[in-house]
Amino acid sequence: RPADANETVEAWKLALERMDGPTAMCLTRQGLPIYDRTQMGSAQGVRRGAYVLTEGAESPAVVLIGTGSEVSLCVEAAAVLAEQGVSARVVSMPCVELFDEQEGAYRAEVLPAGVPRVVVEAGVSFGWHRIAGAGGAVVGIDRFGASAPGPVVADKLGMNVGNVVQTALGLLSGQ
Repeated sequence: RPADANETVEAWKLALERMDGPTAMCLTRQGLPIYDRTQMGSAQGVRRGAYVLTEGAESPAVVLIGTGSEVSLCVEAAAVLAEQGVSARVVSMPCVELFDEQEGAYRAEVLPAGVPRVVVEAGVSFGWHRIAGAGGAVVGIDRFGASAPGPVVADKLGMNVGNVVQTALGLLSGQ
């Protein structure tokens, strides 16, 4: 699930190059930001399944992991956390399967051991707890059937910057 137009281009190129199995790209109808890659990680990181999109001013106190449209929530939450003196790394993870294929050193570089992780996924949380790891959390939606405009439903179900920030702060405080 690409996070912006740059990731979509890289995912498309990769899909055309890899002929060892099926490929699916899930895109959103939401208006998403297109990230300035001179200020952030290269979208070529899509080729490795996950990569560091943004880094805090210091070593990360928390890692925020998003896929698709949820990456923008992570970027916004990292900015709010920075205002509170908390350094957050944002990882874009458009393809868990590709990330799992990477060597252990790369995976550990992207998701360092001992740093709490918050995965943000608007779909079900199933499967993401493995990525969040012990002591981590998943902000997801494990129910269906709400009816309202998309942004209203997302906000009411906790898919918002405030919830991501509070989840991260809760992990850091041990709650």
